[in-house]
Amino acid sequence: MSKTLTPQATRDIRIGISGWTYPPWRKVFYPEELPQHRELEYASRALRSIEINGTFYSLQRASSIRRWYDTVPENFRFSVKGNRFITHIRRLKDVKGPLANFFASGLLQLGEKQGPFLWQFPPSFSYDRALLEAFFKLLPRSSKEAAHLAKSHDGRLPERAVLKARTDVRLRHAIEIRHRSFEIPEFIELLREHEIAIVVADAAKKWPFIEDLTADFVYVRLHGHDELYKSGYTKRALDAWERKIRRWAKGGSPQEAQRLTPPPSPRKSGRDVFVYFDNDVKVHAPFDAMTLAMHLGMKPKPVDGFKVDLHRDPKAAEAAS
Repeated sequence: MSKTLTPQATRDIRIGISGWTYPPWRKVFYPEELPQHRELEYASRALRSIEINGTFYSLQRASSIRRWYDTVPENFRFSVKGNRFITHIRRLKDVKGPLANFFASGLLQLGEKQGPFLWQFPPSFSYDRALLEAFFKLLPRSSKEAAHLAKSHDGRLPERAVLKARTDVRLRHAIEIRHRSFEIPEFIELLREHEIAIVVADAAKKWPFIEDLTADFVYVRLHGHDELYKSGYTKRALDAWERKIRRWAKGGSPQEAQRLTPPPSPRKSGRDVFVYFDNDVKVHAPFDAMTLAMHLGMKPKPVDGFKVDLHRDPKAAEAAS
């Protein structure tokens, strides 16, 4: 690690949501009088982290990323979803150029507000050690490395490329898999070798659920335990996730964890934990996230002119969805 590299704090627990622009959330999570251009401002005071999922569908404008950076509080983190052109279309083959475009699109402006990068593979993508290893070696591990990679962009960007990092921070990566062929110890050991986290994905048993610890942080995506993207989490379920999160943050592995390999030795410095609710269809996500965050001692911050409501109105949510 270089002397200029800004490390991210250890044992940092961040509970958040995947995305923030959803019409059904208006008048349910977002106050009726809240202008749409203030939705990120509101969401970033209610929670301490958000997954940017628009980057999955297309390269974002640098001006948008600068605006997002300026909108959220100082101690906020954006996790960023990798572009599907890399994971779903190219399927990790010959992706140095697309990776350069991705990092040149403006992401270097997130600076100290940068959280992990999420790389989600399609359900049809099966385990291929050589292909994965080549991809892992391409991934930048600092803003400085990302800036160097960004210089190789091919010019196909929505506006002028950003090739200079706001500050040099450590970059971390997480992998979300959706094919059963990954359920082997070899895959877990490969992730550990490259210090990449496996996403703990709760997805109504549709995709693999793996809780092996493979990096110095844990990345969780809660898509809905009973019904994908739709079902909310009960108090009992949130209590169970709270216990796991506390255990991970202390550096250990929950005894009941579903693992493919023996648990590693407890990490004395603990592990950072990022948890994102993706059960957005019936507006459960922001309220489940705020409830879990409150259980962990994290209260929402006030929003200028608006009150953050911690309680979901079932009738309003049903009408909106």
